[in-house]
Amino acid sequence: MKFITLPVLIAVAIAGIGAYTLPPATVQTNGKTFRDLNKNGRLDVYEDASQPVEARISDLISQMNMEEKAGMMFINGVTINDDGTLDRKPNAQGMAARLPTAPEYIQGKQMNHFNYWQVPSVKALAEGYNAMQKLAEESRLGIPITIASDPRHYFSNNIFAMQANGFSQWPEQLGFAAIADEQLTRTFADIARQEYVAVGIREALHPMADLATEPRWARVSGTFGEDARLSARMIKAYILGFQGEKLGTQSVACMTKHFSGGGPQKEGLDPHFEFQKGQVYPGKNFDYHLIPFEAAFDVHTAAIMPYYGVPTDQTSENVGFSYNKDIITKLLREKYKYDGVVCTDWGLITDAHMGPVVWPARAWGVENLSEEDRVKKIIEAGCDQFGGESRPELVISLVKSGKVSEARIDQSIRRLLRQKFVLGLFDNPYVDVAAATKLVGNAEFQAKGNAAQRRSMTLLKNKSGFLPYRKAMPRIFVKNVDAKVAAQYGTVVEKPEQADFAIIRLNTPWVPVKTENPFAKGFHHGDLDFKSPEKEEILQLLKKVPTVVDIYLDRPAVIPEISKNARALLANYGASDAALLDVIFGKANPEGNLPFELPSSMEAVRNQKEDLPYDSKKPLYKFGFGLRYK
Repeated sequence: MKFITLPVLIAVAIAGIGAYTLPPATVQTNGKTFRDLNKNGRLDVYEDASQPVEARISDLISQMNMEEKAGMMFINGVTINDDGTLDRKPNAQGMAARLPTAPEYIQGKQMNHFNYWQVPSVKALAEGYNAMQKLAEESRLGIPITIASDPRHYFSNNIFAMQANGFSQWPEQLGFAAIADEQLTRTFADIARQEYVAVGIREALHPMADLATEPRWARVSGTFGEDARLSARMIKAYILGFQGEKLGTQSVACMTKHFSGGGPQKEGLDPHFEFQKGQVYPGKNFDYHLIPFEAAFDVHTAAIMPYYGVPTDQTSENVGFSYNKDIITKLLREKYKYDGVVCTDWGLITDAHMGPVVWPARAWGVENLSEEDRVKKIIEAGCDQFGGESRPELVISLVKSGKVSEARIDQSIRRLLRQKFVLGLFDNPYVDVAAATKLVGNAEFQAKGNAAQRRSMTLLKNKSGFLPYRKAMPRIFVKNVDAKVAAQYGTVVEKPEQADFAIIRLNTPWVPVKTENPFAKGFHHGDLDFKSPEKEEILQLLKKVPTVVDIYLDRPAVIPEISKNARALLANYGASDAALLDVIFGKANPEGNLPFELPSSMEAVRNQKEDLPYDSKKPLYKFGFGLRYK
């Protein structure tokens, strides 16, 4: 199984300093540390780092102009060169050739929130991060950068799991739900926190609190499955591992998503794209999807991201979540008393031009509004920040024209600044490059990630106790498994007929949507069952030789014939060939239970309700099923 990094497509669509003790713009007076915000040497505009955070925020807001406030409300992707520099190279390719550079964003648009797509080595990543902070420190007010990232620790071919590139490798969220060990989940999150902090990533664009109640949804792999209470337990442990009991200078702020639950998409079609058919609740189960978010609020998630979808007929108007005042203000702000940062999902304002293809902004329900009016409606709904956008001029125009008050903008700026202050970015934003290279992906972290991959394996069938396989050096035929790895466990043969048994690794099927959007073609939409001729080829192998089947469940696969004919059947949620083989040969035990049911047919899938958990007729394997070795 290999990584699929977010490619050039998303870049088109969304269009060195070492260890540092005290920034140059810092002075000490009467035993107190001050930072010169305006670089003009006047103590009366210095920020007293000993003062309460709210006083520091108020002082800084009073000095910010509208351009600086507007810039803070946008977060977009940046790249770092392989040598840790930030400027565009003459021979730049892909994202590096198309995305604006960090200096262009920082100096030209007054932005100070960014997320990474592809990244270089750990050393270059840390050096590039420090270079960005140096640029930010040299700006008029010296407001530090906040770097965010989607998950980077999953052994996965999920399009939303960023390439690990040095970070320890673990199963996806589904794998932690399969193990259902809250302490393990918290341990993982704490290790991921340490690795993030070491390279300057201080905000996690995760976890996903969505529920996988619609098995066809393309983003099931990012969830903790379909059970709300299991998900809630995992969410709490996850956030506590990243943030700690209280957000502080060694925390990574979690942006829990996608409020108020993005799982029940009609026919599983994802609202990243215009071909989606809305978010539906035929089982009248809207409140069930709030349960994991309530757990996130209990442990004070630092930020919330709504999804793109339209909660059809659940609110006073059928508009996307970030545009929906009933969702953001009435439900999130007022009912749940949430005063953290709310950031939209990526690309709600601006159409993306991908060569001849236009990927429309995800302005569902308000497609006819101008870009400026879209910004206005999102602000009025109660959001603070615009993901995947870099259009501060729209906010400036709204304030200058009197359509949005500066006082309302200050509410959002206060939330955004509070997070920077509490994370300690104003006091010392820099990282120690040498220390980062030693900590990230160290042997201890890798060993724990590898062990979790093995624990998460889920044994679904084991006819006649075929596993664990105990005979020494058997002849094995492998398909979709690295023969070099397999050779450490037995003699790899070229033909199934020569083998004592076979091992085949499969992925849950999917069907590309007919679209011109190249990014959409990579989403795992569509049917969950194997089609001809692939199914016949698999069944021929299973009937020819005793076969252990392992399937990567990024969605609930429909596999009745494969299950019937396999000698043993395992499921994984992101695991290496070595992890699988260790389980097959008894060097590790499978401890996983299914975090969702496996339906018995596509007819059962089509007849289930999108918002209800475990409701397909006579599932092949029920939610929570998992065998153990005796």
